[in-house]
Amino acid sequence: MKRTLPVTLAFVLLFLLATALQAANWTGWITDENCGAKGANADHKSCALKCAGKGGKLVFYNNADKKIYKLDNQDAAKQNIGHEVVVSGEADGDAIKVSSIAASK
Repeated sequence: MKRTLPVTLAFVLLFLLATALQAANWTGWITDENCGAKGANADHKSCALKCAGKGGKLVFYNNADKKIYKLDNQDAAKQNIGHEVVVSGEADGDAIKVSSIAASK
């Protein structure tokens, strides 16, 4: 009995860790950090490109929780400005480690 408790706890911890590390998908808009949620639409494309061209960071506005997330892959973000997108990756606080960004269907 003494031996099974540590083994059971180890399996539970491994399961929780594996669940936490799985990638997720979010639907929303690529916008620039200055405009944030105000730029979460197709009409904002030229403004976001202008800000990015001046060194501003592109961010992701999540439709579900209405929050802004930093993106580590600025090139993929820039290619998808002006479209509702699905971002795949791993969230870490207010940032997403991007696996992919694709137009939403």
